[in-house]
Amino acid sequence: MNKKTILYGGVAMIVALVIAVCVSVFKFSGAQRELNEVKAANEQLQLSNEQLQLSNEFAAIDAEFQQRENDAIRLENDTILAKYTAAKAKVEELINELNNEKTKNQAQIKKLQDEINTLRGLLRHYVAQIDSLGKENAALRKENENLTGRNEQLSSRVAEVTRQNENLTEIKTLAEKLNVTGVQLTPLNKRGKKEKNVTKAKQLMVTFTISPNNTAPTGLKTIYLRLVGPEGSLLGQAGTFTFEGASLPFTEKKTVEYDGSEMSGIQIYWNVDVTLNPGDYTVELFADNFRLTSRHFTLKK
Repeated sequence: MNKKTILYGGVAMIVALVIAVCVSVFKFSGAQRELNEVKAANEQLQLSNEQLQLSNEFAAIDAEFQQRENDAIRLENDTILAKYTAAKAKVEELINELNNEKTKNQAQIKKLQDEINTLRGLLRHYVAQIDSLGKENAALRKENENLTGRNEQLSSRVAEVTRQNENLTEIKTLAEKLNVTGVQLTPLNKRGKKEKNVTKAKQLMVTFTISPNNTAPTGLKTIYLRLVGPEGSLLGQAGTFTFEGASLPFTEKKTVEYDGSEMSGIQIYWNVDVTLNPGDYTVELFADNFRLTSRHFTLKK
């Protein structure tokens, strides 16, 4: 074998070795590309899963915000409601950003994770504020109920004391009323003597006694007499007086000086100016805005 033949053989071996190396390198590059494509696909799948998880978390937070927003509205707290509204808008913005993200990026996912954690913190803070306000409102409602109950008790007590005072005032007023006894109605003839036949009477005399009363105010007392005949009409009309806010006509009146002691034999006369008929007559006596007595007498013919 000559040198030329050996040289050609060596070159052929080198060329074959280079070709083999090139083939190996090509195959390795293809395998590496396939490996990189698989890793990228896995990474995108992982990012898609994380994006889906974030979207679900956002939806849950959004639902919690809506529920607490209703609580904030019920509590009528404008400040918390305004913060809720801003946070809710941010949630919706991040959800849209996630849904519109075409290429999944780890840095973007990390950024969204940080923002969602911030929103969670805000939510917990707002929830704590709302719960606190709810407890405060419940305490205030309870306090108001207690105050209302106490006011009702006080009002009831005031009403009771007022009724007691009114009763005491009424008792005191009644105690000041003059008490008359021994009331009599007697027909008299023209000589001032008792007349049995009422149709012949020229005067009707009413006699009575004022009992002692240390409570009644002393001084001049005007006593008004009303005589009502069997027909139901007032006999005579010497004037009117005020009784319980109304103006009443009277038959006769008499003024006496009362000192708190008994006054007996008081007489009031009425001169007959009409024909009297037998029947039932009513005698009423008034003084100091009180009806002192109302008595019925039967006068015969």
